[in-house]
Amino acid sequence: MIKNAYALLRARGIGGLLQEVRHRVLPEQLAYYPRCKPLLESLVGLEIGGPSSVFGPRGYVPVYPIAARIDNCNFGSHTVWEGDINEGQTFVFDQSKPPGRQFVAEAADLRHIEDAAYDFVLSSHCIEHLANPLQGLREWIRVLKTDGLLVLLVPHKDGTFDHRRPITSMEHLLQDFAAGATEHDSTHLEEILRLHDLSQDPGAGTFEQFRERSLRNFENRCLHQHVFDTRLALEVVDHARLQILAVELFRPCHIVVIAQKPGPDRAASWRSPFPSDRTPGHG
Repeated sequence: MIKNAYALLRARGIGGLLQEVRHRVLPEQLAYYPRCKPLLESLVGLEIGGPSSVFGPRGYVPVYPIAARIDNCNFGSHTVWEGDINEGQTFVFDQSKPPGRQFVAEAADLRHIEDAAYDFVLSSHCIEHLANPLQGLREWIRVLKTDGLLVLLVPHKDGTFDHRRPITSMEHLLQDFAAGATEHDSTHLEEILRLHDLSQDPGAGTFEQFRERSLRNFENRCLHQHVFDTRLALEVVDHARLQILAVELFRPCHIVVIAQKPGPDRAASWRSPFPSDRTPGHG
C-alpha cells in the first residue's frame, strides 16, 4: 500500500495524490441533489444496470440511502460486473433495507413492467452499451410516473477508452431507432477494434483477448456501442421530451443529467432548451 502511494506521488505529485484520494474516498456530490432529493426520498425506483456506487451513500447522487425501495433490471443472469444474478427479491441496494425486485430483461424492452410503475428511474453508464439508446430511453420513460425523475449518468468520451472514437451523431441514433436495432447489432465493431484505447482498459487484456470478447458482445455487453459527449447526452434527453433540470460533470468521465417527465398539460407547452430547435418548424 505504501509502495503504491509513493509510486503515485512520484507520478502525479502531491496535488495529483490528493485528487486521487478525493475521488476514491470523498467524491463530490451533485450540487442539484438537495433540490431533487424530495422527488426521490421514501419513494420507489427502478435502476437499469447496477448496483452502482454513484447512487450509494458516498456517491454523486446518494439515492440508495433515502429510497423506500429500488428494483433493478439487468440484461442476463450473469454479467461481467455483477457475476450471477437471480430474479426475484434479490436486488440489494442498501444493507439496512429489504432487497428490491430483480428483473432479468433487456434495458430496451421492459414489457413485463406496467406503465408509470416507478417514481424515479436510475441509470449509470448503461445507455452507451445499448444498440438502440433511444428505444431504451423510451422504455425507461414509459415506466416512469408523471413528474418522476430520470437520473442518468453517461461517460464522457474524453475520460474513457473511447477518446479516440468520433462522437456518435444524433442522426445515427435516430436511424438506429427507426431501424429497430437490436443488441445483435455489430455496426460499430470495426471502429471499436481500430480505435479502442486498451491502455485505459486493462481488464480487456491483450488485443486478441479484447477482439474475442468483442465478437461475443451479445453475451457480455461490454462494448460501448455509442460515444457521448455532454451535448449528445443532452440532445438524447431533450429528444425524449423530458424537462432537463440539471446537468453536472464530474471527473474523470461522468455526465450527470437530471430530468423530469412532464404531464400532458406541461408537455403541450414544452420548449426545447436548444436555440436551433426554436426556429420556425421546431418545438
